[in-house]
Amino acid sequence: MPAPFSVASLRDFYAFEQHVKTCRGHRGLDMVPQWYQVPVFYFSNPVAIISNGDPVWAPKGSAALDYELELACVVGKPARDLPADDSALECLAGFTIMNDWSARDIQRAEMAVGLGPSKSKDFATSLGPRLVPVAELRDVYRDGRLHVEMTATVNGKEYSRGNGGSMYWTWPQILAHASRDTELKPGDVIGSGTVGTGCILELTPEAVGGWLTPGDAVELTIERLGTLRNPVVERPA
Repeated sequence: MPAPFSVASLRDFYAFEQHVKTCRGHRGLDMVPQWYQVPVFYFSNPVAIISNGDPVWAPKGSAALDYELELACVVGKPARDLPADDSALECLAGFTIMNDWSARDIQRAEMAVGLGPSKSKDFATSLGPRLVPVAELRDVYRDGRLHVEMTATVNGKEYSRGNGGSMYWTWPQILAHASRDTELKPGDVIGSGTVGTGCILELTPEAVGGWLTPGDAVELTIERLGTLRNPVVERPA
């Protein structure tokens, strides 16, 4: 099943302080000052986009499949060197839900080298179930953020709950940074990063009964955007 729009490129930011601070704390690390200076992101794989209802499986060699509950915006018209104010949103086609699937064991090995993530991320990213125009979300947009409830369930049990309004970095700041010295083009997807509590890594697998396994069903629900559902299956031969 195709995504509800054609994806040209995929940038995923790291905009929620709670998620970053908690995950670093699990590893005995403090926040780095640079995180508060620039809204960092990594590029993921637009070829690996899947949609609502599509199956997902852990990549080869991984036994630590995780979901990530995120917002994403989609560029609707070309833009370059955008200002970090609300006018930046004029380039957007709308917002959707994003599940940044992650193989945590592969990610640990990659990040230990100091480069990445790469193969721990680019096997699957879910988007959907639909693209909601910015105009339909104006009443929940304040201070550069979408104030919408965000939840994730696994097999019907709630694991994650947060709010898009808790982002440290704003959407105008993110768009300004993404467009600096380059052109954003229609179909470019920009993820917010994981909301606080929005993944098993942050919650810890010990607290929720382990990583995702075949037979699990993951549902990400964001107020006004819908529910993005994906079943976890065995990796095809």
